[in-house]
Amino acid sequence: MFQLFKALQSSMLVKVAGLLLLTLLLCIPLAEINSINRERGRSQREAAEELAATYASAQTMVGPVLLVPYVERWMEPQRNAQGKVIGQEARSKEMAHAVFPDKLHIEGSMTPQERYRGIFKIPFYTLNATLGGGFAAFDPKSVAHSEADSRIEFKAPFVVFYVSDLRGLDGSPSIAMNGEGLRFRQRVPGLADNSWLADGVHAPLTGAALAAWESKAPMPFEMKVGLVGQDTLSMVPIAEETTAHLSSPWAHPSFGGRFLAAKRDVTPQGFDAHWRVSSLVTSAREQVRAGLSDRDDRSAAATATAAATAGHASRNLGPLQTFDVSLAQPINVYSMSTRAGKYGALFIGLVIMAAFMFELFRRQRMHPVQYGLVGLSIALFFLLLLALSEKLAFWLAYASAAGASVLLLAIYFSAVLQSWKRGAGFGAYVAVLYGALYGLLASESNALLLGALLTFGMLTVLMLATRKVDWYALSAGNPRTPEPVSPALAPSV
Repeated sequence: MFQLFKALQSSMLVKVAGLLLLTLLLCIPLAEINSINRERGRSQREAAEELAATYASAQTMVGPVLLVPYVERWMEPQRNAQGKVIGQEARSKEMAHAVFPDKLHIEGSMTPQERYRGIFKIPFYTLNATLGGGFAAFDPKSVAHSEADSRIEFKAPFVVFYVSDLRGLDGSPSIAMNGEGLRFRQRVPGLADNSWLADGVHAPLTGAALAAWESKAPMPFEMKVGLVGQDTLSMVPIAEETTAHLSSPWAHPSFGGRFLAAKRDVTPQGFDAHWRVSSLVTSAREQVRAGLSDRDDRSAAATATAAATAGHASRNLGPLQTFDVSLAQPINVYSMSTRAGKYGALFIGLVIMAAFMFELFRRQRMHPVQYGLVGLSIALFFLLLLALSEKLAFWLAYASAAGASVLLLAIYFSAVLQSWKRGAGFGAYVAVLYGALYGLLASESNALLLGALLTFGMLTVLMLATRKVDWYALSAGNPRTPEPVSPALAPSV
């Protein structure tokens, strides 16, 4: 029995199996570290949601739109139980007609700012923009009759401007139409609550602007707006031709939405982007029209039905078509730490493999406890990286965590292998692995290729280094194998 135990103790096959089991066990602390990373990422998202609820959220901008309310009146025949006409009853309903600009140009600058919630930093922006364009002369015939033989009575029109979170308005927007300054008021009267425009602001036409509308003349306008938002600005192309030009000192923009920037210039000093969208390629106008109210004075139930119908049409058309720009964070430390953690098991395996190669070729046996400590030092690197990256720039946090891990392993193996040169060589090997991992993280688009090449390269080195090893002889036990080296620190040579 004792001889069997000695044979198993000296069997290389048993040791390899034990090292594989140890690597699997070390995946447990790696999984816990990844769980902490996910939890911190959720906390960051919750911090962003709290700031959106208490300060300002991402902004969607619609307008300006000229809204013309009107009443449609008609006579409806009244019938008896036999279906005979016994009289006429006056009916009416209030509706609104949207007039969109012929041309709309948005000229603006986005000034980035950062807000904190605990240790988390959330990007915001302040938009200072000028919206210029004009409305064509109003044609009453463009308003369709919904009932036969009806007549339409127009009311005084007003300009509507919508942003998704009014708390972000930096002061009151100002608009001049036909040289007449108009004043904005809260909400938009006469619209269903689920309309895209209902929660916006409106400015009744007065003076020269109202006179131009009544005389059916074109109405040029210029509007200035200051707006604070979190992360993303979305603009809805509602004009016949919508153009936009935005600039910002933020060097890491992300362009999205239905329409990407036609031209963009991104430098370390910031970005400069241009958009050009025709009404021929977007259904944004139809989406806005679908949410307008359809109020009938016949009953409150009819009003509710009309609002539900408008909301249903709006939902059928889907979310508003926009063109977007976001102030993306150049490095999200939690996503980077998550990506690094995916290579944890591979790195532990590669370091344990290197230690095993020292034992194999230098004939200096290592105890399983020593292998376990080496694996734990690699696992703790990922926890140290996560903790430091919350306080430091990611590259500095990575360099600090990797440097501490390399120094620890170099000192430890100098004692275990009884040679500072061997310890330094092992430390250099681990440093190369950390450098390769950083290359994988920095080059996301090539991460799969680089990872595959790294794994293939390490396997190639292992196969070439052990191509002449007699594994059967090693498995049977080698009497010339020296006694295990004590894990205590030994003098270097």
